[in-house]
Amino acid sequence: MRSAWADAWRELVATARRTVADGLVVGTSGNVSVRVGDTVLVTPSGIAYDRLDPDEPCAVDLDGRPVAGDLVPTSELPMHLAVYRATGAAAIVHTHAVHATAVSALVDELPAIHYMAAALGGPVRVAPYATYGSEELAAHALEALRDRSGCLLRNHGTLVYADSLGRAYDDTAQLEWMCRVWLAAASVPGRAPSLLPPGELDRVAERLRGYGQRGRPARAEPPGPLPPRGG
Repeated sequence: MRSAWADAWRELVATARRTVADGLVVGTSGNVSVRVGDTVLVTPSGIAYDRLDPDEPCAVDLDGRPVAGDLVPTSELPMHLAVYRATGAAAIVHTHAVHATAVSALVDELPAIHYMAAALGGPVRVAPYATYGSEELAAHALEALRDRSGCLLRNHGTLVYADSLGRAYDDTAQLEWMCRVWLAAASVPGRAPSLLPPGELDRVAERLRGYGQRGRPARAEPPGPLPPRGG
């Protein structure tokens, strides 16, 4: 199990650093976690990701009790633990992505602007605002995630879970891209974006189940590169 922790922690550190490089977070904002059995490896609070030690994990159990490491876990630990206890999630990525955060301040749901909404279960709900790190925010997020694997957090950012860290990151990037597309389309004066009907999302969801190469993990079709950091 300790070996599994080590591999998972190194992947977590690499993914956390990638959120900064891809412009999904700034500074120490956002957080990443992975579940290994009944242990949750999670980014610590207030530490820049380029300073994380790939060989010194921050780990807690499903009740938040420390299991390994001396660092204090992210302040959003209640939200991560709530998702793990309520779902079959193996990994969670939470970001403060620019376009997604902007959308969260404008609407109660990101409409089906693109078929990749199906990868998250459908149009993406916006969880009501609550103070970061609070049990109230965790409860709001769980409600927004009902029959979905991703949501927006009002005036805050994104929350996505999946069966692997790679998939959680890919879906987070897709969500940010869809928010960017919706903002661009919705900003055209006198025009309203066309949206996909629910039946089409169901068809896409079925096709995505078999997407990718046989014998290899499926990956959703990439929407194109992320915008430059801060763009």
